[in-house]
Amino acid sequence: ETVLANIDLSQAQGLDTCEHFGPSPIDYRTLARSGQLPLSFLRGVGLPDTFIDYIPSLFNQPLQFYSCFISYSSKDEAFAQRLHADLQDKGVRCWYAPEDLPIGAKIRVGIDEAIRRYDKLLLILSEHSVNSQWVEQEVETALEKERERNQLVLFPIRVDEAVMTSGDGWTRLIKNTRNIGNFNHWQDYQSYQKGLERLVRDLKASLKST
Repeated sequence: ETVLANIDLSQAQGLDTCEHFGPSPIDYRTLARSGQLPLSFLRGVGLPDTFIDYIPSLFNQPLQFYSCFISYSSKDEAFAQRLHADLQDKGVRCWYAPEDLPIGAKIRVGIDEAIRRYDKLLLILSEHSVNSQWVEQEVETALEKERERNQLVLFPIRVDEAVMTSGDGWTRLIKNTRNIGNFNHWQDYQSYQKGLERLVRDLKASLKST
């Protein structure tokens, strides 16, 4: 067991890629001296996400981690899961139904509550989601939230061309009024990373302004 007590890790390299074979106790002094540490490292030493979220506030700093709800069709699970993990690692706090919905919770109620509680709705558009009634309801909830707050809430991205060729209701509204992030070639590493970097930049810029 490695005890991280009163250590300054601010200059340490490779923290985001180090392997953890068990929890490593870390004390308040180490957190205070080290400043912002990689999310993957904090998780690796055994800190729960609920505590990680509030570490900056313990030292009178603004919260560094932001929140969004990922809306997607279950048929796009592979992409949604990858995006969720990468956003979390880059400091964007995400609500992701398969992982975050409590066992036994009423799914529709839980999702509606999450959309209202979180700052942004990240909408994954595909041939599957544009025909999903649940996704449509989530979009309507997000648009209502935009009207109430007079702030940008909905962040659409696409993994195929379905939304660009659709002419129905809410999909037409999004196509005509929003810049839709392009992840059509998400299985290509470089293309995916380029889209991810832009998405993280835009999400953080928007969240800082709210």
